[in-house]
Amino acid sequence: MIGGGRTGPRRSLPAAVRTALVLLAAISLAACTTVPTLDRAVLGEAISGRMALRVEASEKEPARAFAAAFDLRGSPRTGVLALSTPLGSTLAQARWQPAEVVLVTPNGIRTFASLDELTRNLLGESVPVEAWFDWLRGRPWPGAPSAPAPADVASGFVQQGWTVDLAGFADGSVSATRAQPAPVVTVRIRLDGH
Repeated sequence: MIGGGRTGPRRSLPAAVRTALVLLAAISLAACTTVPTLDRAVLGEAISGRMALRVEASEKEPARAFAAAFDLRGSPRTGVLALSTPLGSTLAQARWQPAEVVLVTPNGIRTFASLDELTRNLLGESVPVEAWFDWLRGRPWPGAPSAPAPADVASGFVQQGWTVDLAGFADGSVSATRAQPAPVVTVRIRLDGH
């Protein structure tokens, strides 16, 4: 006998035990599954800062406000938006790529049909995150028509029903307001590094 191995017939596990082991392995793998992270090389440079969203009061609901630090990476097609508290605790992370939109929070992982549906669920209102990649660089998003801002806005444009005010852009501030449909929603962003 070489190497001290066992001799004699091999005993196979009963079919029920094999099935139970396969199911246990599958359940263990499923429990370990996480949302795949998107490659940082694909996502590129981050746009980060602080955001404040305010929803004006309506006949049906009182005014609401939400504020968070944010980190936006990628593009309108494939990206990540992370929201955190001022102390750095993660509130939520939205991840999207073709045919997949996922929200990761401390309460778990949820999937959505679109980025628009995700923002309505997360922020309470639809916010065009895909346009932020351009708006936060001081230009209209090429994915939708735009027009010059009304006369009462010193610098900016109107796109997707939002008036984007770039008067403070040189100082790192961008605001966007949607008046219709009601209620009025305003997003104010202060970019890091300014």
